[in-house]
Amino acid sequence: MSSMMPDSLAQGRYQLGQSIGHGGMAEVYVALDTRLGRTVAVKVMRADFANDQIFLSRFRREAHAVAQMNNPNIVSIYDSGEEDIPTANGGTERVPYLVMEYVKGQTLRDIIKVNGALSQRDAEQVMLGVLNALEYSHRMGVIHRDIKPGNIMISEQGVVKVMDFGIARALDDSAATMTKSQGVVGTAQYLSPEQARGETVDMRSDLYSAGCVLYEMLTGRPPFTGDSAVAIAYQHVSEVATPPSAVVPGLPKMWDSICAKAMAKDRQNRYATAAEFKNDLLTFMNGGVPVAAAFNPLTDLTNMKARRQAEQDAATVALNPAAEGQATQAFNPVTGQFEQVTPQTGKTRAEQRAEAAKARRKRQMIIGGVTAAVVAVIAIFCVWWFALRTPPVEMVTVPELSASLNETGICQAIEDAGLVCKKAKDTESTEKEGTFTHADPDSGTSVPKGSTVTVYFSDGPDSADVPDVSNRSQDEARQMLVDAGFKVASATRTEDSPKVEQDRVTRTDPAAGTSADEGTLVTLYISSGNTTVPDGLVGQTEDQVRSILTGDYNFSITLQSEYSDTIAAGSVTRVDPGSGSTVEQRANISVWVSLGKEQVTVPTFATGDTLASVRQQLEGLGFVVSVNGPDDDTAIVTEVSSMGQQIGKGSTITVTTKASSSTGDDDDDPGHGQGQGQP
Repeated sequence: MSSMMPDSLAQGRYQLGQSIGHGGMAEVYVALDTRLGRTVAVKVMRADFANDQIFLSRFRREAHAVAQMNNPNIVSIYDSGEEDIPTANGGTERVPYLVMEYVKGQTLRDIIKVNGALSQRDAEQVMLGVLNALEYSHRMGVIHRDIKPGNIMISEQGVVKVMDFGIARALDDSAATMTKSQGVVGTAQYLSPEQARGETVDMRSDLYSAGCVLYEMLTGRPPFTGDSAVAIAYQHVSEVATPPSAVVPGLPKMWDSICAKAMAKDRQNRYATAAEFKNDLLTFMNGGVPVAAAFNPLTDLTNMKARRQAEQDAATVALNPAAEGQATQAFNPVTGQFEQVTPQTGKTRAEQRAEAAKARRKRQMIIGGVTAAVVAVIAIFCVWWFALRTPPVEMVTVPELSASLNETGICQAIEDAGLVCKKAKDTESTEKEGTFTHADPDSGTSVPKGSTVTVYFSDGPDSADVPDVSNRSQDEARQMLVDAGFKVASATRTEDSPKVEQDRVTRTDPAAGTSADEGTLVTLYISSGNTTVPDGLVGQTEDQVRSILTGDYNFSITLQSEYSDTIAAGSVTRVDPGSGSTVEQRANISVWVSLGKEQVTVPTFATGDTLASVRQQLEGLGFVVSVNGPDDDTAIVTEVSSMGQQIGKGSTITVTTKASSSTGDDDDDPGHGQGQGQP
């Protein structure tokens, strides 16, 4: 069942951009946190695992494991939640997601794949970052259980970030090494022997995996390889890796000791803590002799016996005719290296016995020499022990620093640790101005008291003007925006446009010409191929409407005329389709232009017509009647204005009246007046 990712999560707070990575159970997207205005990474679980309780448990465990941790070498978790994701069959699937710190850089796996083995100094710096993260997570009670190059990010500023705590467990839950299907948890090439055997794990299991990563950084290849995960796991349990100096000629042999200490089969012989591992690295790279990885006569006597047995086995192969022509490798205590031993051929029995006796004498001499060496080492060890009693330079640890602190708080923490704080600007950072980015030396590094720690604060991201990509194809627009230093949202918006062709860009958000920080997420608006008939056309002149429809909106028009009692002649009375209608681009719009009021001829009336008759005719023609005189249906009309003339329909006609003779009010009748005056 496939799913279709929405444009945003958490009710629009996280605007999703392009996919930047995927794994066995999740997809990772770059996103914009619109509430805080920062770029984040959103890890969304694949919908086909939404009902798998094992994967759900791993996903939720990662959020729980990392949410409580705040360390510059661990990728931070900002938020988590669940979202209803549409599926291809029309339904939805509730899928969990994590909102994480966005780290711009490469994984250690990709760096080694492209460049091969790292320099000793680079390997040390990366391993110190990993061990800082492990020291902190172990102190917080969390075992990672999957340390490998693919889970180690190197930012563009060189900061090491450990990520993916998806199979991490609390220390008190470390017995859960097997999944429900009884599969071993972890990655085969970096698996500790106890993980491979399905036993309980502890902090030293992470340190074994870290030793495997150090080995690969120094040599360019993992310590063990094979045709299958089972074959590789078997080697972790039963075989010893080829020393790094045998893989990379000229590499100091102390690296062999450090890797061997970290990758000891018996966890009792490994580094006990990440801090112990880290101190050996710092001591060695500063020109000293590592303490934990140095020769220990109490434990290395067992290794010495193994070396003697290896030498005897090499001699046996060399003198065994059945092994003729077969080469092997054995440890040479004289040179301190693994060497090829080639069987000798063509010897008689007597010669073979003589050589065997010679070999035995040689072994006795070597044993005596090694014994003397052991005594010498013990003496050196004693001298070193007493030297420790001399007061050393006081060392302090650079405190944990994070972007949640301001400049004052960070410098205060450094000064409280007995160090000197020096501020500097990070001109390469895209974080908000004034945000803490990194320190030199890094947090967790052990340095002499009074040393200077340089802390870098972002100078703010560079700003640039958003380019105008209107009327371009989506591919052209995306490339122009990326070239200008911006990110482009994978989801687009569609809108109507009068002139921009369908499927081409109409505008952007932020708008073209706007100054924005580099790395800002830009959304493209795409033309639908339709447009809307504008409002406000009725009542405007014919020329005005023609200019708007043909010039601004690219419509063609058909003109028609009609009388209007309300719209002046020459102005538009209506359009079809009407204002607000959605039509295709370059559609034809019908426009009606007013001829003014309709002209009607006022009839001629005879003197003596009644008001009722005249009123009926005039109102029937659309005129408004105004009466000047008695307003009675029987009144006699004496005069009608505009008779015989053409005037606008709806105009007012004045009708002059007098009372009819039957009312007794006819002043023009002299007889009537005389009659009134008679006594």
